[in-house]
Amino acid sequence: MKSMDELESILSRGVDSIYPSSKLLLEKLRKQKLRIYLGIDLTSPNIHLGHSIILRKLAQFQKLGHKIILVFGDFTGMVGDPSGKGTQRKTLNREQVKENSRLYKNQIEKIIDFDKDPPDIVFNSDWWNKVSANQILDMLSHFTVQQLLERDMFQERLEKKRPIAASEFLYPILQGYDSVAIDTDMEVGGTDQTFNMLIGRDFMKIYKNKEKFVLTFPLLEGTDGRKMSKSFSNTIDLNEEPNQMFGKLMSIKDDLIVKYFTLLTDVGLEEINKIEESLKTKTANPRDAKIKLASEIVKLYHGELAAKSAKAEFERVFQKGAAPKPTQLEKPKDIDRAKLVDILIWSRLIESKGEARRLIEQGAIDVNGDKITEDREIPLRGTVIRIGKFNSIEFVESLKEIK
Repeated sequence: MKSMDELESILSRGVDSIYPSSKLLLEKLRKQKLRIYLGIDLTSPNIHLGHSIILRKLAQFQKLGHKIILVFGDFTGMVGDPSGKGTQRKTLNREQVKENSRLYKNQIEKIIDFDKDPPDIVFNSDWWNKVSANQILDMLSHFTVQQLLERDMFQERLEKKRPIAASEFLYPILQGYDSVAIDTDMEVGGTDQTFNMLIGRDFMKIYKNKEKFVLTFPLLEGTDGRKMSKSFSNTIDLNEEPNQMFGKLMSIKDDLIVKYFTLLTDVGLEEINKIEESLKTKTANPRDAKIKLASEIVKLYHGELAAKSAKAEFERVFQKGAAPKPTQLEKPKDIDRAKLVDILIWSRLIESKGEARRLIEQGAIDVNGDKITEDREIPLRGTVIRIGKFNSIEFVESLKEIK
């Protein structure tokens, strides 16, 4: 049997669907360099491993000389993408979108090369702020209400008599036109974005008389087995501390091990197949497979030394029953006491005050060994705060004191 070349491998591993077909895309990729676009939803400042699946694929295309374009949805982010949402999604203000875009870029640099042929970064407000009412009416004229209502999430809401905001209803039009504005050859995204991306494909035919290819990627389950999402508090983020990342990876369900290896690591498929077979035949312990998985992923984002250290810490805490070593953070100047919610935000381990309050109420936070179930002022100096199973922090006057 003929072995796959690099392009065929890129188009098969981790890819869910290709529109209109993998054969046509393969021919196109071999003939010319493409402009490949990813639209980025800025509703969260953090990139999690689910996002990394697509970014890692873009990095592969980038190495082959194709042009990567990242469209930061600062305009559409203020509308709110309804994809996968059973209720109306909260919209963001301009300040939140701007801050999220800055943090997002810092994390993308862990995967995509910003030195050699860096990706183009554009904001869709650049064209949407200039689009006239007549242009919008023309866009809308190409689609029917019935077409837009085909989206699964809208059908679900209608059945449950939940509201659909007009802005959400028109979101596919907004995202779809981005393809025309940047004149893309191909768009990539999760399977939950398929409808929006295919609207963009229609727009390219209408306005540019041009084919647009679409690659979709499977959604990744999080630590609780549901879709990885900030809404479920089950994400593993790229900017998490190595120990935290390692611990969370060790907590995933056993039936996700092979999927994580395939989508999130550079481990060869032959080796992954051997791991899969050993798990099926129960000749290998899932814990050992997870240790290798966690080591591979932590190494990608924090380096080999950090991965080895995180592995040793996991074994020390979870196999030998020792207390986790707290991550030491420098105490803000002139502040000796603060509300627990504010401290959790300073730690950057929790995104929002709402999430911090929820964790406190659930008893997931303890201070110096005591569970805290309501927000209150606590001293910073000499206080160790444990957050869930994997995080422990301690504020010190100066990090120089402990070197």
